[in-house]
Amino acid sequence: MKFASDSRLRAALLLVLLAVSAPAQTPPAAPAQTPSATEDIFVVDVNAAGGRLSFGTPANITNRAGYDNQPSFLPDGQSLLYTSARAGEQTDIYRYDFKTGQGVRLTDTPEGEYSPTLMPGGKFFSVIRVEADKTQRLWKFPLAGGAPALVLPNIKPVGYHLWLDARTLALFVLGTEGRPNTLQLAPTDNTFLDTIHVNIGRALHLVPRRAAFSFVHKISPDQWLIKSFDLKTHRSATIAPTLPASEDLAWTPDGTILMAQDAKLYQLNPNAQAPAWRLVADFSAAGLTRITRLALSPKADRLALVAQPTATQ
Repeated sequence: MKFASDSRLRAALLLVLLAVSAPAQTPPAAPAQTPSATEDIFVVDVNAAGGRLSFGTPANITNRAGYDNQPSFLPDGQSLLYTSARAGEQTDIYRYDFKTGQGVRLTDTPEGEYSPTLMPGGKFFSVIRVEADKTQRLWKFPLAGGAPALVLPNIKPVGYHLWLDARTLALFVLGTEGRPNTLQLAPTDNTFLDTIHVNIGRALHLVPRRAAFSFVHKISPDQWLIKSFDLKTHRSATIAPTLPASEDLAWTPDGTILMAQDAKLYQLNPNAQAPAWRLVADFSAAGLTRITRLALSPKADRLALVAQPTATQ
């Protein structure tokens, strides 16, 4: 992937202009990666017969008190990586196998690891690691087991990440000293950062069948927009407003968007003449509430979602 030679100058000018024009927002006082109350990972079977999605009953694959979050499917769809905090300790990465129904611990370190993502090539998975001094940087671990290594030694604090190809990432970089969170493109050779937006959310996803990725632009507390960034033209475009106060989403292979609000799941077709959110499932009867992260398997036959179970679930 090639970038213009004046990218650093352009990035600096863009950051100044956006920071002046965008409403002021207070950056998070705590790291972006922070375990919260009890959250479980549920998996739902998905059927796409007749061109319409239908969803089965959610199955709780973690089902315990504590933090289980950030599911990420592996390419065969038969297992997923996730973040888990056990017995009040720091977070580690686990792998859930659908055949055995068991979760296996992949990392066991004094540091906290978050956002497990399989890297291009399939031999490593990358994580946001909260180091002993609370520094957040991007690391990688061998999927088969072994010692970790830094991916981007000079970039911090990193909140979230997305692999665009084997040499380039999109990064959510936390703002410091009163500055906003930024969306940046980063080559793995650490040559430079290309800042392309400010005041963004945590959801970074490749757009199916396009050389583009999506992100959420938080214009104000009441106005959040899903936007795309074209990797060829380096231009962003608005896709649609998010559901109110929702920022996590998943793309289906045919290019529609799934997003949740409380226990309900909605779908939007960006290519429709008048794109609008349409209710496609309600999981409240299954004891789910406050759905956040979503992850769709590569074959779109399973949907993993993070939710807080009700007291009777």
